[in-house]
Parts: sequence; C-alpha cells; structure tokens
Amino acid sequence: MTGGAMDPLPAAAVTAAAEVEADEEADLPAAGLPSPPASERSDPDPRRMQAPPGNPLLLSHTLQELLARDSVQVELIPEKKGLFLKHVEYEVSSQRFRASVYRRYNDFVVFHALLLQKFPYRMVPALPPKRMLGADREFIEARRRALKRFINLVARHPPFSEDEVLRLFLCFSGPDVQSKLKESAQCVGDEFLNCKLATRAKDFLPADIQTQFAVSRELIRSIYNSFYKLRDRAERMAARAIDNAADLLIFGKELSALGSDTTPLPSWAALNSSTWGSLKQALKGLSVEFAVLADKAAQQGKQEEDAVVEKLNLFLDLLQSYKDLCERHEKGVLHKHQRALHKYSLMKRQMSAAVHSHEPESVEQLESRIVEQENAIQTMELRNHFSLFCLHQETQLVHAYLPLTSHILGAFVSSQIQGHKEMSKVWNDLKPKLHCLFSGPASALTPPRSPRDGLSPH
Repeated sequence: MTGGAMDPLPAAAVTAAAEVEADEEADLPAAGLPSPPASERSDPDPRRMQAPPGNPLLLSHTLQELLARDSVQVELIPEKKGLFLKHVEYEVSSQRFRASVYRRYNDFVVFHALLLQKFPYRMVPALPPKRMLGADREFIEARRRALKRFINLVARHPPFSEDEVLRLFLCFSGPDVQSKLKESAQCVGDEFLNCKLATRAKDFLPADIQTQFAVSRELIRSIYNSFYKLRDRAERMAARAIDNAADLLIFGKELSALGSDTTPLPSWAALNSSTWGSLKQALKGLSVEFAVLADKAAQQGKQEEDAVVEKLNLFLDLLQSYKDLCERHEKGVLHKHQRALHKYSLMKRQMSAAVHSHEPESVEQLESRIVEQENAIQTMELRNHFSLFCLHQETQLVHAYLPLTSHILGAFVSSQIQGHKEMSKVWNDLKPKLHCLFSGPASALTPPRSPRDGLSPH
C-alpha cells in the first residue's frame, strides 16, 4: 500500500477520523440523496453486519443457495390514462416476501442510487437506459427484461438481500416510495461505517491481494468477452427460429391461397380440370400443417430467448457490475488516498519552511492541519483495505455464479431436442398427405422419391 510506510496513529484518532470523514469519502453517486452527518447516524441493526465465524473473507454460497434467496417477477402494467402512453408502470412480485407492488422506472433509479450510496464497494448492477423519445414496444420489453435481471441480482446478493432498502422497495405499497426509500437511508452511513470488521479488514487480506486482484480482473474480463460472444450467437439463433416461424406461416398461407383460387381454367386446359381441382383441394389442406410448424418454430425461438439468452444476459450483467466495481475502486478510494498523501507531503514541506522562518502562528496552524490530514489518510487507508476485502468477496460471488453455464447449456440442448422432435412429428404427419397431390385420372404423376431411394429416372 502506498500509505503503509506511515507511522500508525492511535486507535482513538482512527475511529474519530472514520466518523468525521464519512460525508467527504462516501462517494455518493447522485445529487439529492441523503448524506447523513456523523453526529446523527444511528447504530446499525445488531442482527446485521456482524462478523461471521471463521475467516469472514471467505464465502461459502453455492449457486443454488443464491438462486433460492428470491425470485422476483417484473411485468408491464397496461397504461389506461389518456390517449397516449405517458409512462410505463411495472408490477414487481417477490416470492420471498410474498409481496406485489407497483413501481415506475424512476423508482428503480432512486433505489439503484441508494444501493451505490450504501454499498460503494459491492457489485451494484447497472440499470437499463432511460426511455428514449418515441420508444417502441421492443424497447419497452427489453427494458422490462433488464429491470427483472437487475432486481433478481440485487435480491440474491448476500449483503443487499438483508438490507432494509431492498425490503422497502419490494414490499412498501404506500404513496411516494421514493421519499420512503431516501428516508430509510438517512442517519445510516455506508457499509464501511456499519460493518464491525471494517477497520480490521486488512487482517483478513492475503499478502498478495493486489496480485490476486489484478489476476481476477483479467480473468473475469476474458470470461465476459467469451460470454458476450455466446450471447450474441444465441440471440441470432433464437431470432432465426422466429424468422423461420414467420416464413413457414407465409408459405402455408400462400399454399392456401393457391388452393382457394376460383379462376376457371381456359378451354384448352379443360382435359386437366379434374387434376387441377384435386391439386387445389390438397394444397388448401396443407396450410394447416404449415401453421402448426410455424407455431412450433415460434415456441422454440421464445424458449431460447427466455431460457438461454436471458440467462446469458443475467450473467453478463453480473460480470459488467464486477468490471464497474473495479473501476470504482481504482478511480474512487484508491485515487483519493493517493491524492491525500500528496497533499500531506505538501503540508510537511510547508511546515519545514515555517519552522526555518520562525513563524510560530503558522507552525501551530500547520501542525493542526497535518494532524487532521494524517487522520484522513489513515481512514482512507482503512477504506482502501475494506474495498479490497469486499472486492475479494465479490470475486468469490462471481465464481459462485459460474455453474450457471451448465444451466444455460442444458436449457439450450433441451430446447433444440424438444423443438426438432415436435417439428419432426409434424413433418412426418404431413408427408402422407403429399400423395394425394400426385393422384389423378391420368395417373401420369408419381410422388417424388426419398433421397435414400437414389436419383429419379427423369
């Protein structure tokens, strides 16, 4: 650590600095949110933020345990006010709390900002973009899916899942939920001020934590790039299935239109009128099978969107939140720590100059400022260690989600097997009906041979 060479300060000074520094170093993400003064902060809930037995740095969560924490549904509520769509509202239903509430996008924005305020050193998933001018149904549906992924990642995150702000967001059904959320965050402070082991985080970190951080960051960056490509291909396959459904439906409709044509045959073709009549009747009947084929293809595409693409998007959202966290660590507490050290060195030089120039008043003022700066540096150093502590845990959480890969592959394989099986049955049912296309008075037509029968004599 850059500040590791400094003389340790008394414990009382460190504690006092940790309290005073909160307003400046909490890294508030947005204006308008409550920033509690140190003198008004209430004690944390004794049931939360306790140091677990054993090494608190190590997590033992499995994917199944994380998924079992909650399952939250986010559904669109049809807008009934006015002639034009003024805003979109969502019904958010939590299985864990057995609650269902109505939320707007701006409610998610306030909730997201409070999470960043209270948990600046944790993976807070990003929200989808705000509604653009003239947003269509496709954009609104994509945002609904993204909000659902966001709230499920939050509801399953160990520290978030036990926080009051999540319970309020998922359960509070009264008016003005935004004010209620902000009120709950007043006089609380961030995780560093509420966690009992925050000032001892350095004791639990491995000696090579910086190396481990760099290696983990590069590994997760590589995993993200691979999963991004997998998601891209899965989206294209699901889109092809849906396009195939549309083509099959149109194909069947054209056959039906051909079979329903009532245009009379010219006199020179009268000899073949009975044959053409039989063909038209058969073509008209085939449209039913093609409609069924279209439905099966559409079902397969929808299944792959829900079970494969959405799970890939969920994991990508988690990986992106880890990348964002790494950037916050480097640009936030680490940068402020280095800047404070630079300011401290300038003060030391000013002190030396004041001593040599025999200016007692300046020396006394500088001594007071240097003590304050030392306390601030010590607190930033504690925050830096706690940030690394949280990063280590968040890295473990990402790895706990890695088995989701097998769920995704299983869903993809099952979708392909089921889709091909159902479509194969319809194709096989359709084949015997083709024989009537080649029957007629002249018996001159014969059905085409299967590719296994070899080439046609024609």
